[in-house]
Amino acid sequence: MTSLLRKAKKTLLRPVSLFTFSCIITIGTLLLYNLPFFQFVIDNSNESTLGVVWLTVSLVIIMLTLNFMMTYLTIFCLRIVGRILLAILSIINATAVYFVLTYNVIINATTIENVFNTRYSEASGFFSWSLWLFIIVFGVLPALFCLFQPVVIGKAKKLGVWCGSSLAVILVVGLLNINQTLFFSEHDTELGGLLQPWSYIANTYRVISFMQDEQEEEILLPDGQITDNEKAVVVLVIGESARKANFQLYGYKRDTNPLLSKQKDLKVFQAHSCATYTTAGTKAILEPKDCGDLYELLPNYAFRTGVDVSWRTSNWGEPPIHIDEYLTDPELGDLYDMSNAYDDILFHGLRERIESSQKDKVLIILHTSTSHGPQYASKYPKEFEVYKPVAKNVEEGEKNVGMLVNAYDNTIRYTDFLLDGLINTLRSMTDRKTAMIFISDHGESLGENKMFMHGLPMKLAPKEQYEIPFLVWTSKGYRTYKSNLPAVLEQHYIFHSVLNLLSIQSPAYDPDYDIFQGAPVPATPQP
Repeated sequence: MTSLLRKAKKTLLRPVSLFTFSCIITIGTLLLYNLPFFQFVIDNSNESTLGVVWLTVSLVIIMLTLNFMMTYLTIFCLRIVGRILLAILSIINATAVYFVLTYNVIINATTIENVFNTRYSEASGFFSWSLWLFIIVFGVLPALFCLFQPVVIGKAKKLGVWCGSSLAVILVVGLLNINQTLFFSEHDTELGGLLQPWSYIANTYRVISFMQDEQEEEILLPDGQITDNEKAVVVLVIGESARKANFQLYGYKRDTNPLLSKQKDLKVFQAHSCATYTTAGTKAILEPKDCGDLYELLPNYAFRTGVDVSWRTSNWGEPPIHIDEYLTDPELGDLYDMSNAYDDILFHGLRERIESSQKDKVLIILHTSTSHGPQYASKYPKEFEVYKPVAKNVEEGEKNVGMLVNAYDNTIRYTDFLLDGLINTLRSMTDRKTAMIFISDHGESLGENKMFMHGLPMKLAPKEQYEIPFLVWTSKGYRTYKSNLPAVLEQHYIFHSVLNLLSIQSPAYDPDYDIFQGAPVPATPQP
């Protein structure tokens, strides 16, 4: 037995040429990590059978040649560092493909940004034995081969020959498929998001560049001013992953809003989010207009104008907030001597906080995490587990979507409880005008078309990921609603409607994006 093991070890660790090593890595990358890419090509090409075969074969040749060239270059130039890089890529490739196969995600810039903005508490919800086993088999084992397989590097002349030949092959095959330009342009997001390892390499670079751009100072809006001394309080609740489809207020068959459905003066609007992930969705809620630039956000602008602003959050991935009072859930726990993993901690002590304000205008923003996956069942107290049984996480819910929906619907009932309590608190504060606005950052997929959670690009996203609830309650005599609003509103209505509620006169105000009458200023040029 010992002799056989020695022979096997000797055979496995026999030195191979860099050409052979690169070929093995290249073929392994294609077979282990890129089958979803080719499946997408086959399923979405409008070519004839022969045309699909030709396109697929062409892409195989290009992928093999490109990966071969890059592997050869990496090992030849970087040696042991190159081996480490290939080993790391193998593990990341395996992880990426697991999520592609399990959750039907696309590894695009949005996905990478979500990874950067994910806490351990959220990420741990994805951990499972199947994930670890997949990574070990398809990631760790190839990584060990990359690290320990002896390789004969060879001469620089061979490097020039193989790399030059590779470039020539890529160029020729690419030119032969020049008629596929329309196909690639139509499906660039999907194809790029399924191509490993290039999907996360390229998109990580894009996200880092975007994050560096965001470090720049926000563009200040023109100065505004408060036009009256009326005492007024606006509480803006930014819901997390709450989709319209599961709200009883929007016709859902379950009584997920038993309390809000009985609230008087609650206005329900149809609305779409501007994105399908937290950072962009929250930014759209707080910014004056749809723009790639970073303009001064609502809390920052209101604070600079003289409003008493408080931000309370159990979430993350928010755009930059520049105010004096920014409180996270652990800080709120310390403040109120509470140990609470649920979102009611954001609502705790709001009456006292508002009544202690020395200013006429108060804006409270609550950024919740109530309906965020993958562990919906961990987002609410057990007394709100009305619908049973529940899936512990999305992976378990894939096997029984009904259990996943049960857990998600329980988060909506918990949201209903929190908002109902908030409205009742505000209604009882008769010494000032009060308003509550609830809007979600984006929606959520719960197994429709085998899609789960959120984050798909808007042009690909199903309606479940962008149809969101938009609820408004105001105390009597505060404001009246416009009668000629569009059938479907967008998130940018929040900025201008809140300016109206706080009586802020500003050139940044756009009456066309205000749900209320009685605008504080006439239409003026926007920034």
